[in-house]
Amino acid sequence: MTLKNLRWLASIGVATTLVSSALAEKPTVKIDGSSTVYPLTEAVAEEFQKAKQGSINVTVGISGTGGGFKKFLRKETDISDASRPILQQEFDEARRQGIKFIELPVAFDALSVVVHPDNTWVDHLTTSELRLIWAPEAQGKITNWKQVRSTFPDQPLSLFGPGSDSGTFDYFTEVIVGKPKASRGDYMASEDDNVLVQGVSKDKGALGYFGYAYYVENRNRIKLVPIDAGKGPIEPSEDTVHNGTYSPLSRPLFIYVNAESLNRPEVAEFVEFYLDRIAELAKEVGYVPLPKDAYEKAKQRLKKRETGTIFHMHSEAGVTIEQLFQGQLHN
Repeated sequence: MTLKNLRWLASIGVATTLVSSALAEKPTVKIDGSSTVYPLTEAVAEEFQKAKQGSINVTVGISGTGGGFKKFLRKETDISDASRPILQQEFDEARRQGIKFIELPVAFDALSVVVHPDNTWVDHLTTSELRLIWAPEAQGKITNWKQVRSTFPDQPLSLFGPGSDSGTFDYFTEVIVGKPKASRGDYMASEDDNVLVQGVSKDKGALGYFGYAYYVENRNRIKLVPIDAGKGPIEPSEDTVHNGTYSPLSRPLFIYVNAESLNRPEVAEFVEFYLDRIAELAKEVGYVPLPKDAYEKAKQRLKKRETGTIFHMHSEAGVTIEQLFQGQLHN
């Protein structure tokens, strides 16, 4: 090999090293957590990276709300997506680790119960029937649709739902079964809602639950079930979420921001961008945006760096959007 070629190869090596170094040094916003909130955050991240012309990286993972909080409390992420409020034990751990966070509700979800499109017998389910199906004591016992309601056919019942690291799992078990994480274990579980959609869409006897956006995206493959909590069957929609009638399965969705991370310009810019764009993007992905004044209050909380929590999971069932910001901040 000639000296000229060696010099050329050396220059290429130096250039590659410089490019790799530049990529490694690119500011990055790290996010993980809820698969329900993922479509929202991913949509914002794509828009933000376009606006910044690729000068800032935003990574969005799906570990479930609980899994996301574990990473957040190990200071591995800047932002945690959550489909439920922070739990007391997570709040206590944040204190132990010296982590201050800003809690920001970003949209509303109508947690959706779904069946296979060929299911012709379910016109609605009551919250009592959902509890009968999902309670821990149902494991190995409630395995047929006829056991749920005598008018239902003799059809094997297959269940699909979020895993135990999911905020959707925590919320559903709280408001339907009566205790967070109280559930039968003999069902197909996944923190990835796309896996659940696929399972329900392939099994005539299937029943599942997950965030409304995943129903909207796959409405040609699965069938929505109206829920009766005592005032007649109600379907999830923007109107029934706004007026609080889709209860108890309406719930706020959150992002939790590490206050220390906000000292980095890329994180502060991203969160401000998030609050500016989320109303529009929430509708696009299938969720219900908060009213304008709610986002203004969230922006004020961000601007003032108000840390702590005002939300408690046991009180979220049936809450209206107008009630979101009521309560005292718990630091």
